[in-house]
Amino acid sequence: MFRFLFILFIAVPIIEIMVLINVGAWLGAWPTIAIVIITAWLGAKNVKQQGIATLNSVQTKMAQGEMPSDEIVAGLLLLVAGILLVTPGFVTDIFGLSLLIPSVRSLLIKSVQSRLVMNQTAAGFTYQSSVHTQQEEPVSSEPFEHRSDTKKPIAHHQGETLEGEYERKE
Repeated sequence: MFRFLFILFIAVPIIEIMVLINVGAWLGAWPTIAIVIITAWLGAKNVKQQGIATLNSVQTKMAQGEMPSDEIVAGLLLLVAGILLVTPGFVTDIFGLSLLIPSVRSLLIKSVQSRLVMNQTAAGFTYQSSVHTQQEEPVSSEPFEHRSDTKKPIAHHQGETLEGEYERKE
């Protein structure tokens, strides 16, 4: 992973410089600089709008008692898009703009989530989502119940039960 990041931090600036020189030779220096500034400004504006929409979606899902996992990953991808778009250059702008396309983002969200599930499974963790529409147990006034004598659901939130087992090792 470190080697990949090292190569990325070396290769991307070199590629960006080469592309900027070629575009500058073709269009001229000032039009090239103007394009870089305009794409950064428009990209940041678009990232802001989509980020606000994603934040509203997160708040709506949380108010409904749902886990906004897709929106959280989408928010991270929008953050990456914003960073890529304000970085001077055409190559980073292309990648940043591609992250603003909802269908591209949804494919990446599915990829990231499947990787997380595979990594959790490989590390010995398993995750099973179980959402109950009707409450099977009374909702506690405390957000979490600590039970040392049983392996029953331990967390309740507005009609949803987060099921899990834990074992205390001393």
